[in-house]
Amino acid sequence: MPSYALLPRKVPHVATKYRRIVTEIPAPESIPALEKLRRYEPQSMSGQPPVLWDRAEGIQVFDRFGNAWLDWSSGVLVTNVGHAHPKVRQAILDQVGRGLVHNYCFPSEIRARTAEALARVAPPGLDKVFLLTTGAEACECALKLIRTWGQKVGGRSAGKPDKITLVTFDNAFHGRTLGAQMAGGIPALKSWIVNLDPDMVQVSFPDGFRGPDTSFEGFLRALAQQSVKPEQVAGVMTETYQGGNASFAPPDYIQQLRAWCDRYQALLVFDEVQAGFGRTGTYWGFEHYGVVPDLICCGKGISSGLPISAVIGRKEVMDLYGPGSMTSTHTGNPVCCAAVLASLQVIEEQNLVRRSAELGQILQDEVRRVGRRYPQHVGAVHGRGMVAAMHMVKPGGIEPNAPLAWDVVRRSVEKGLLMFSPVGYGGASVKIAPPLVTPEDALREGIAVLEETLAEAVAEVVT
Repeated sequence: MPSYALLPRKVPHVATKYRRIVTEIPAPESIPALEKLRRYEPQSMSGQPPVLWDRAEGIQVFDRFGNAWLDWSSGVLVTNVGHAHPKVRQAILDQVGRGLVHNYCFPSEIRARTAEALARVAPPGLDKVFLLTTGAEACECALKLIRTWGQKVGGRSAGKPDKITLVTFDNAFHGRTLGAQMAGGIPALKSWIVNLDPDMVQVSFPDGFRGPDTSFEGFLRALAQQSVKPEQVAGVMTETYQGGNASFAPPDYIQQLRAWCDRYQALLVFDEVQAGFGRTGTYWGFEHYGVVPDLICCGKGISSGLPISAVIGRKEVMDLYGPGSMTSTHTGNPVCCAAVLASLQVIEEQNLVRRSAELGQILQDEVRRVGRRYPQHVGAVHGRGMVAAMHMVKPGGIEPNAPLAWDVVRRSVEKGLLMFSPVGYGGASVKIAPPLVTPEDALREGIAVLEETLAEAVAEVVT
C-alpha cells in the first residue's frame, strides 16, 4: 500500500448539503500535523487519505479548516449508528462522571448488563459472552477455543492430538496478530511469520468471482488435496463476508458446511467483526445463510466508536477454561460497555436493521448500475445491505487494478466523499460502508459522486 503525498492539490470547491471543500487537499494548514504523524509513527500508519479529522458527527467528518466530508467509511465499519450519536456520547459521559473507568476482571454491574444484552441479541443457544478489546483479539480467542475443543472431543495418536486442524479461506482477513494472520488467507500478510502452523489450512472462498467453484464439493476436494481428513478438523472459521471484498458465499454452501461441521464435531465460527449489528441488512450477517454458528466474533459496530469486542458462543465451548484462565486486562471496560449498551439501544429504537436493508437495496442496485457502465474496469460488485465493494480490474480479465482503485478513492476524497484506501484482493477493491443512519438523499449524493469520480478515473486510464 503506498502512502499519500503531503503536497496540497488545487481542487474545485464543493458546497452541498453534506459536502464542503474550500481548501486545497490536503489542507495546507494540516501539513504540520500530518508531517508530525509521519515523523513519530511507523510508516505503516500513513496509508489513509490525508484528511486531518477534527470532529465527526452523524454521517460527516470535519477538519478545522472549513472542509466537511460525507462519510462512506464509518471509520472502517465502526460507526453503525453514526459518529458521536447523542445517546452514545451521553452514555460515555455519564459513565465517566460516575467515576468507574476501569476495573480489570473484578465484577461490575455494567459488564453484567452488557453481557446480558449481547446474549439477548444473539441466536438462542449462544448464551455466553466474553468481552475483549479488538476484533483480532476476539478471533485469537476463537482460535484458542477451536483448538481446545478439538483436543477435548478428539483422540490422540503418535503422541499428538488428532483433532487440531483449523480450516479458513483464501483472501480471508481476521486481524494483524500472530494467530489471526496465520488463520488469514492473504500470503503477503503472513510472510513475516516464516514458521506457519501446518494444521492451519486454507480453501478457496466460493464468491463466484475469484473463487469460481461455489460447490461444497470444492471444499471437500480442497481438504483432500491437502491430505486433511474430516475427523482431523477442530473447526472452520470464516468471515461472514470477506471484509476486503464484501464477498458472500452461497447460502447452500454454508448450510452444507454447517451440516458437515455437525457431522464431524467441528466448530463453525463466523467472524462478524465487520458484518454484525445491522451492517448487511440483518442483525447478524450470517442470517443471510440460514444457519447458526457455534461462536461469533464481533467488534467494530458493537459500540459505534470505542474499542471493545466480544466472543459469543455455546456454553460448552465458552466454558472450556476454568476460573482465571481465559481473561483480559480490559475485558468489559466500563466506558466501552456504556457505549455498547447505548449503541444497541439506538439500533433497536431507530430500526436500523430494517433501515440498512431498505437503504442497502438502493446502494446495491445503484453501485452495480455504475459498475455495469465500465465492465472493462469493474470486474464485480459485491455486498449486501450497507456494505459494498467495487472490484477494479485491468481490461481484458480479472487481474486487480490497484492504481485505478486508488485514483477513485483519491478523487472521491477531493470531492468531499470520504472513503478509506482500497482494500481486498490486490488492494484493488473500492470499499463502500456508510453509517446505517445515512439519509436517502445523502446516499444518492454519494452515489452520484462515485459515478462522477469513476468516469474521470477511467477516462485517465483510456487516454
